[in-house]
Amino acid sequence: MTRSVQALAYSRPSVLKSSQAGQVLGLETAGGLTPLGAEAHPRFFSGFLTSPGIAARGLLAVADVASARYYQRTLPSSLDPVVTGNGDRLRFESFSGCCGVYARLDVLQDGLDGAETGHGTTNVDVNHPLREALSRITADDPLHLRVGPDEMAVTTMDGPVVEKKVPLPDRWLRGFAEAQVVSAGFDLRAGLPAAEAVRFLRSLPRTSGNASRGAQWVVPAGKTLRPTTRPVAGAVCLPGPERLVALQRVLRHATALRIYGPVADGTATASAWEVVLPGMRLTLTLSPDASRGFSGEGGVLEALATDDAASDAELVSVLLAWEPRIEPAHLAEQSGLTVERVRAALTRLGTAGRVGYDLADAAYFHRELPYDARRAERHNPRLVAARRLAGSGAVLVDGEPATVSSGERRYQVRETDGVLSCTCQWWADYRGRRGPCKHALAVRMVRRGATVAGGVR
Repeated sequence: MTRSVQALAYSRPSVLKSSQAGQVLGLETAGGLTPLGAEAHPRFFSGFLTSPGIAARGLLAVADVASARYYQRTLPSSLDPVVTGNGDRLRFESFSGCCGVYARLDVLQDGLDGAETGHGTTNVDVNHPLREALSRITADDPLHLRVGPDEMAVTTMDGPVVEKKVPLPDRWLRGFAEAQVVSAGFDLRAGLPAAEAVRFLRSLPRTSGNASRGAQWVVPAGKTLRPTTRPVAGAVCLPGPERLVALQRVLRHATALRIYGPVADGTATASAWEVVLPGMRLTLTLSPDASRGFSGEGGVLEALATDDAASDAELVSVLLAWEPRIEPAHLAEQSGLTVERVRAALTRLGTAGRVGYDLADAAYFHRELPYDARRAERHNPRLVAARRLAGSGAVLVDGEPATVSSGERRYQVRETDGVLSCTCQWWADYRGRRGPCKHALAVRMVRRGATVAGGVR
């Protein structure tokens, strides 16, 4: 498995300390991008949190996921959460070490009381002493939040004094991208009021066991959710329910629970669970199985296989400005592209870590993840194999079906209503549920003339 080391440099550790005005939470930032370009320690916010105790627990939940492995538990390794300033809100994101759980805390405009939120993306230091301090915050404690260095620190910094080095596998990068693409295909499936949301979530197991293995489903039943043993009409998949344990930190403050997912088709699927809080939202997105991370889902491969999407993504990326809600129709008007091509470009930008997806808004948002997510695209196994087949003359597209020679075998690839199917074992096993196989991707490349490796710069 290809991996690199992500080095995060902070000017000092993040701390929670007392002052004459009350408690001050200083979250230190590493290098990241802003509208002014790359900055060593960008500054996004200085002001008060309207619900400090809830925000502290929400941030701890995001940190919980960052340090967790819900499958094949080993010694935890944590990449500090990512923070994005979108002008009217702060977003804190993380991804589990097992690549199966994505978490995001959105602190909305109603949750912030201070100067205008800045724009940009970086990592924030969440160390063990800080986590212990955050766990002691009560709802009645006034809390001043600073994301980035204070004004004095900006002028007196001599260089980083805190550095963290964390292994960053390509699988982790691909999974982060796939989670956004998968979420973009979800719709709101159910919603529970506060009391029922708390009751339901507290009934779920907190650790894995025989009762929680494999996919489970729930169906809306009045104001609650009812478990079902099979994916009946209206059911939502709940894969590995113990992976929702991080939501327990904020349950007593929940005002509602929203569940998102695709239409049930009889197979295990990913789903997203959003706890609505005063001025905030905490969302966990689960992969289709605890033993199966997002990195193998293949939802981004069609967009990566075309040169058109690469050039379109370059154009669309220039028009982004850290919007909290990206409107494809507006981008289409600005760029001269169709809405469909803009959506394909946004999918590709998602694989480069340049956009995320907000389920509550049903829209992409702009952020620039502070690592080289393009590396995951370049080393995606199916994409690499497909480009090799397309460039070696192994694909014949004259007539229908197309044929692909791979090793000593020849595979037939047919197109029906724009969807490619194949005679290989991958297609037989997954029927397109985990993206196209390498043979179908190669056919798509040859038909569109995309036989060279592309990338979003």
